Amino acid sequence: MTPRDVDEVIAIARDAAKIVMRVYATPFTVDYKGVNDPVTMADRQANDLICTRLARAFPGVPIVAEESDPSTWGAAFGAPEAWFVDPLDGTREFVAKNGEFCVMIGLARAGAAAMGVVVCPAIARDFCGVVGGEAHEIAADGSRRVLRVSDVASMKDARVVVSRSHRPPSLDAAIAALAPRSVTPTGSSGIKAALVAAGEADVYLQPGVAGKRWDACGPEAIVRAAGGVFTDVRGVAFEYASGQLENASGLLAATPRLYDAARAPFRSADPSCE
Repeated sequence: MTPRDVDEVIAIARDAAKIVMRVYATPFTVDYKGVNDPVTMADRQANDLICTRLARAFPGVPIVAEESDPSTWGAAFGAPEAWFVDPLDGTREFVAKNGEFCVMIGLARAGAAAMGVVVCPAIARDFCGVVGGEAHEIAADGSRRVLRVSDVASMKDARVVVSRSHRPPSLDAAIAALAPRSVTPTGSSGIKAALVAAGEADVYLQPGVAGKRWDACGPEAIVRAAGGVFTDVRGVAFEYASGQLENASGLLAATPRLYDAARAPFRSADPSCE
């Protein structure tokens, strides 16, 4: 993927974020796809814009987008490349109006995360990363700051970010065992991963079910491009071409120096890590 291609994806995500913020400023209604699974007009409209623009800019590359009809996803599994789109990651935080939400677009190549963009309009921070290249924070004027994960070496000094809205008992048990310096609940998997990539957090830990592949692909690319490690809590890499969508065994993003320690509480756990 060329720098120009990455710039195109950033532009698409930013335009989707403008839609999200327009809805955010209104007394929008909330529907539910399932228990504790809200969806709004912002999710749907941003989804439509992203899918239309990606299809135009990258013809023939299939798209797995959260708010699209599942019948449109099948071509992505086994394809050489595929997009994974979460048009509004952190819908619960969007509804709560706490600003912790983002637009996420990830590209998988040969089943592995290859590129990611995370645009966080309410906190005015945008991130991108190309695996094998670099991760950047992109300012409004287009200037970029290279991101690198921290060099914190001890869990007692580690800053851990965890979900604000999904906290299974296994997470509390793991935190008690790890005894990090700080634990900060934060909305949106994209924001938490970006904080690790930027060196502002050292570990992002979420056992149990941690969303779907669209919650992982873009964030994974950014963390890995910044020199971090991104797997499920068992240490198994995410596979994006298999047709498995649920992140059933959690999510762990960490610096290389802390990764083994952060995974330690789950080594003897049930594979579901619940």
